[in-house]
Amino acid sequence: IISQEELKIVNLIYALLLEEELDAREAGLHKFLMKKKKEKVTLYPVFLRYGQVDALKKNNINNNFFLSHPQSLEHDFIEQFAHTPDNLFEELLQLYKHRPETPRTETLLDTANPYVKGSAEDYQDAVSLLMKAMDELDSPEHMPSGLDQSVWAHFCLARRNKIKSEELVKWKALALAEMQACHQRRVAENEKMKSELENTFQELTWLQEEKMKLQQNLTVQFLLKQGQVELESTQIPEYSDAILIDRSVVEELNCTLAAQGEKKITAMVEFKDFSKGIIQLEWEHKKMKMQIQDLKEKARDIVILPISKDCQLFLTVHNYDTHIAQHLAGMEQSLGVMDKLHRKNVKNHQKKVRELKKCIRLKEQANYELSLQLKEMLVSVSERMHIFKAADTRDISEKITRQRYQEIVKQKYLRNLIREQEKQLAILQSETE
Repeated sequence: IISQEELKIVNLIYALLLEEELDAREAGLHKFLMKKKKEKVTLYPVFLRYGQVDALKKNNINNNFFLSHPQSLEHDFIEQFAHTPDNLFEELLQLYKHRPETPRTETLLDTANPYVKGSAEDYQDAVSLLMKAMDELDSPEHMPSGLDQSVWAHFCLARRNKIKSEELVKWKALALAEMQACHQRRVAENEKMKSELENTFQELTWLQEEKMKLQQNLTVQFLLKQGQVELESTQIPEYSDAILIDRSVVEELNCTLAAQGEKKITAMVEFKDFSKGIIQLEWEHKKMKMQIQDLKEKARDIVILPISKDCQLFLTVHNYDTHIAQHLAGMEQSLGVMDKLHRKNVKNHQKKVRELKKCIRLKEQANYELSLQLKEMLVSVSERMHIFKAADTRDISEKITRQRYQEIVKQKYLRNLIREQEKQLAILQSETE
């Protein structure tokens, strides 16, 4: 009995120590969680209140603008001094690109408040140093020989503007680099904090499950009564050493056992339902992940969707109706001009057709006259052939024959020319129709 009581005490102490350890661990995790939440609140008030991510994007756009600005200044310089001679222009261009030497100043990054703009006094000091160096370069000693004093003064002013623009670009680039570095640090700290919070939540969930298991898996110790024995049914017990136990005690113990068994069954059912709920939540989480992936693919398809020029014009032009009206007016004006030109071309073609018809009639009349002459000539040729055969004048007949042959070839050439002109006339008539 003493050993059983000691075992009972040891089990109770172990259960209390384990529960105390779990409670202490849970309290420590809650405290750590509250501390991380406070750090999250104190780290990002300015970053979240004033939307510095948008400021980063805007500064990136402004940086691209400032980077392209010196090129436009150089282009303006070429346009302004294009009238100068070539040798002076090349020398002025080299002087324009030359930058004075100034002592470099190191800028300390303000890590406590990185979104504060650079000191205006530092910028003014740098500009004043540059201007002092520019005063030395603007002296007449550096002026090219043969250059007008007014042109040199205008050149010095343009070069000063260029130097100021380059210095402004430099300060803007430094501010942008500082903001981007701070943004990267904040993003890294945020990711680290997210991972720590996630690990803390997982450990809290594990502690709660362990506490639930300890509450469900109870160890019930039954103390055996001293002297209880089990006898065979064949022998008749004497009950000399037996102890009388009240039936109500046994029934109460049985009721306690049944109640504890029902509690354990209820806890097991709840644990099973909780496991089912976890599986269902995991399935819903997986389903939501798949939906997110599908939406990302749809967004990617929308981004790469081809857009026609009309849609781009509708999205970019502010007053689209006025633009369309102006475009229609221009098209109507061009159609009117094209209609006038077409009418003029039709009139010219009709005039050419009339002239060609007149030429055709003249050619037909000439051909008719030539055909009549040809018939008469053929008759005279036949008569003369008979005469030549009778008179044996072969040489004279060959000469006349050659002349007649040339006339026939000429008539054939004229007929071919008439056919070509008729074809051209048909083509012109089809074009006019």
